[in-house]
Amino acid sequence: MRYTVTIAATLIGLALCLYNSTGYDPHNFVFFMFSIPAWFADLFVDIHDVSVMLMYVLTVISWAAIGLLADWLIARGRSRRRAS
Repeated sequence: MRYTVTIAATLIGLALCLYNSTGYDPHNFVFFMFSIPAWFADLFVDIHDVSVMLMYVLTVISWAAIGLLADWLIARGRSRRRAS
């Protein structure tokens, strides 16, 4: 199985965290639009009480998991096409 989508999604997660950490996203609009763990953290706890590094790590992991799921679905579709 190729991991091209996993690598691309992980890079997107890293770029999102890097963009947020540079200060160009002063009100965290972009980070909260594209960080799935930040959505859930904001629902259950005050976001100011959550560690920023924890949010960054969880964001990268969640983007990598989405990419891995996409790669798995692509590989599954390819194997089904070869079998038929």
